[in-house]
Amino acid sequence: MTGAVRLPSRRSRPLTPTARVRRLRRRITLLFALTSAVGLVAMAAWAVRGDDVRWRDQLDRTMSADTNWALGLLETDEDGRLDPEVLLDTAGTACPPLHVLSVPSDAARDAQDLVVEHAPREACLTVDSTAVQGAAAAAVNADEERSLDGRTATGEPVRLFALPFYPPEAEADARPQGALVTMADTAAQQADHRRFAWRVTGGCALLVGLSALVGHLLSGRAVRPALDALDRQESFLADAAHDLRTPAASLRTLAETALRGETDSTDVHRRTLRLAEGMGSLVDGLLTRARLMSGTAVLAVEPLRLDQLVEAAVEDAPADGHRVTVRTQEAVVVADPDLVRRAVANLVGNALVHGHAPGAPAQVEVTVAADGTATAVAVEDAGPGLPPEVAGALFDRFRSGSRSTGLGLSIAAWVAHAHGGSLTAGPGRRGGARFVLRLPNGDRPSAED
Repeated sequence: MTGAVRLPSRRSRPLTPTARVRRLRRRITLLFALTSAVGLVAMAAWAVRGDDVRWRDQLDRTMSADTNWALGLLETDEDGRLDPEVLLDTAGTACPPLHVLSVPSDAARDAQDLVVEHAPREACLTVDSTAVQGAAAAAVNADEERSLDGRTATGEPVRLFALPFYPPEAEADARPQGALVTMADTAAQQADHRRFAWRVTGGCALLVGLSALVGHLLSGRAVRPALDALDRQESFLADAAHDLRTPAASLRTLAETALRGETDSTDVHRRTLRLAEGMGSLVDGLLTRARLMSGTAVLAVEPLRLDQLVEAAVEDAPADGHRVTVRTQEAVVVADPDLVRRAVANLVGNALVHGHAPGAPAQVEVTVAADGTATAVAVEDAGPGLPPEVAGALFDRFRSGSRSTGLGLSIAAWVAHAHGGSLTAGPGRRGGARFVLRLPNGDRPSAED
């Protein structure tokens, strides 16, 4: 009993090179966004914290100035007891509220031991006495001014400030005699701070989103050459597999027939040679197209007589009983002779193969005509014309017609594009197809493509 074959799950299947590149793009985008987010969040936290400290410090300085002014009005009697009468007569202590607390000489200096010498009866801000005692005790125990946050009886936020004071003519190491405590409403400042924090948060979120978008665009530009290279590789492999499958199968069939002795050896050799030449031409065309698509084919441009080049290409074309008429006029272009010769040969070869009815010889007409800006090489046949189903994508691979891969027209189109020219197709005057290869005159072509 044999066990069932277990197919690999979708998760365990290896990713294609294109999928890996796309995954890399997503990771680059995520890394870019995370890096930007960390930096922006850190800057936002620093800005929000700085704003919070700023308004508190500003408020503390204001309350410190007011409390120090009030401290100058605080007096003591002959027995050293506090006398707040001058303070009460000179300054209104109800708003902002001003509390005067003292430390009994025989008591420990903590919050519950402080004695309230004065508290406003109708203060504009009412705070629990425990909070006032705590602020005063903190200033007395620390022997320096202290500030802290609190809330009123109605829950409104306030800022309490306590300033310690000393007996008259006290020694340098004397302990504070008490503390003045004032307070201020902070609802407006905290509301402004919250609005600032929300604006900073919203700005950071927007910048993180923009950063992610920019990272996605930049990563797309970064991986685009890799994706293009993979596409060209897949195209080349598909072309090679498609083109070489038929001649390889023919060679195998021919070899099997020869082994069985069913055909003459001379005929086998002749057919083998023809197939080998065809495969060589296919491989050469595939390599040329791959180099053109990848941009590795460098244009060896030079001034050349296009009319003479076309005449030579037509002479080398296998006529095999077909008729090719050439009409040229002198034309000089700056181009790569090898690539242009291949493009012309492909156009003529395509016309000889497809530009006639079955069993009838082809009638092909090749003309070279120059105008002010470009020179046109027109190849026209008297065949059945362009099939409607391939007219829209005639220069794509595998699309030139039956029994052809389309590499010839595709290479011709790439050669025209590399020289800054064009290749167009349309109906001819005699009912067949007409291909026009245009190459610019004068300026040297760009080799960047």
